[in-house]
Amino acid sequence: MSLKIRLARGGSKKRPSYRIVVADSRAPRDGRFIEKLGVYNPTLPGDHAMRFQIDTEKAAEWVKKGAQPTDRVARFLAGVGIGTWASGNNPNKGEPGKKAQERAAEKAQKAADAAGGEG
Repeated sequence: MSLKIRLARGGSKKRPSYRIVVADSRAPRDGRFIEKLGVYNPTLPGDHAMRFQIDTEKAAEWVKKGAQPTDRVARFLAGVGIGTWASGNNPNKGEPGKKAQERAAEKAQKAADAAGGEG
């Protein structure tokens, strides 16, 4: 059984709030969890004390037991001194998908054919 420390969404539409929970990796995002470790409220300003709260002792204990934090939670935990976080490197993030690239190539070919035929 693989354990994750992750965010579980709560709150109403367009007003998110998250619980930081330890859950089985196969459980649904907002479903069953083992233990609640803290809360995260992204609607509050970044320097607000209530924006991110976590029980650091419990979190460190779960990490020691082998629970893997998700990328966002790892970033939070690194901020309070539990573990490390290294930013991911995705050099293709800004590029369009395969279909969009094909459509752009077709459009460029049509434009080139139309410009060549007028001359």
